[in-house]
Amino acid sequence: MASFKQKRIKKELMQLIKKPPPGISVDMSCIDNDLAQWTMKLDGFKNTLYDGESFKLLFRFVGEYPFESPIVTFTGDNIPIHPHIYSNGHICLSILSTEWSPSLSVESVCISIVSMLCSCRDKRRPPDDERHVKFANENPKLTNWYFHDDSV
Repeated sequence: MASFKQKRIKKELMQLIKKPPPGISVDMSCIDNDLAQWTMKLDGFKNTLYDGESFKLLFRFVGEYPFESPIVTFTGDNIPIHPHIYSNGHICLSILSTEWSPSLSVESVCISIVSMLCSCRDKRRPPDDERHVKFANENPKLTNWYFHDDSV
């Protein structure tokens, strides 16, 4: 019998396949058999700094999803250059750590990240990128985040 976690993940996946938000899609070739890991494709929106670019987000559902946030990182050859995205793919976004709520979903996380990209005015890495990449745990949820100002 499928667990609550499995039912929720499957429901979210089916919704994203049937009715994906603009610029967001599921990479069906990157979903494992137990749905514990998926890759989402995000397209940069027109008239933004990321116009014409595509990015991949890796979602890993560990622990007690949806009561615990998924592990979400950018992956692949094109990690966005953004003041809240580290060069190792870690994303400094409060809903992925301290502000997670079970009412959030893969779709809402993707939309938040797209919104973050769309509002960017200056392509640059976080000021502590080099140190973070050198010392951070592979799992960004085990990172003690310093949330830099949101003036970007």
